[in-house]
Amino acid sequence: MFYNIRNRDLILLIVSVLSLSNLHAQTKVIAHRGYWNCEGSAQNSITSLQKAQELNIYGSEFDVWMTTDGVLVINHDGVIDGLKIEDVDYAQLKEKLLKNGEKLPLLEEYLLQGKKERKTRLILELKPHNSKEKEERAVAAVVKLVDKHNMRRQIEYISFRLGICKEFVRLDRKAKVAYLNGDLAPKELKAIHINGIDYHYTVLQKNRAWVDEARKLKMTVNVWTVNSKEIMQEMMAAGVDFITTDDPVLCKETLRPKPVAPPRSGSPLPAQPAR
Repeated sequence: MFYNIRNRDLILLIVSVLSLSNLHAQTKVIAHRGYWNCEGSAQNSITSLQKAQELNIYGSEFDVWMTTDGVLVINHDGVIDGLKIEDVDYAQLKEKLLKNGEKLPLLEEYLLQGKKERKTRLILELKPHNSKEKEERAVAAVVKLVDKHNMRRQIEYISFRLGICKEFVRLDRKAKVAYLNGDLAPKELKAIHINGIDYHYTVLQKNRAWVDEARKLKMTVNVWTVNSKEIMQEMMAAGVDFITTDDPVLCKETLRPKPVAPPRSGSPLPAQPAR
């Protein structure tokens, strides 16, 4: 009898631990524009990627623009020091500095740093440009560069422009592509082979059923940009796959599985159903 009780206690403990671990394992951390909110770093810098890689989190997000001469550069805003990136050539941008003193990074430089730590996924946001032609050229240039470095498995694509997402899918049907704009249900995106939603957390607060719908369709669910512990916990409980945040350290700590205390010796077992 003692042997059976101990075994049952052990089984209950294992089930509890696995259940809790699975809950937390469903949600992973993505650093928004890299890990920039720390000394020596800056948004979308090579340093921000290096620091994100050191955190051992799922991924690091960054923003890409293309110049008039087809050079892919990384910056969140479309304008730097009064120059509109998509309307100038790279020669006018190559000496521009980020807040930490780094030069404006090239996408290729970013990819080379990314290859140094293959476990960290690179979440590439291609920004909407002012014409469909520019966007299609940019998508083609991005995919060509990713292929050059044999990084298809490490790269995931996101965009606010539906046409950009569709073009990534057209050029690479196996790519992970998520839509950012928040105005389409998962089933509408699945119908055009886009396999993820990446919406502001308020969108999913209003449309909770979209998380379940996406899961049934085997799509991923990401939320941005979550910087409070309370919203992180809410989104984790909702079952999202990823949280994109400006505070990846806080998010990693918030999502970390909490240890489960073993049952005390002699503690009552749950009632068993009658046979």
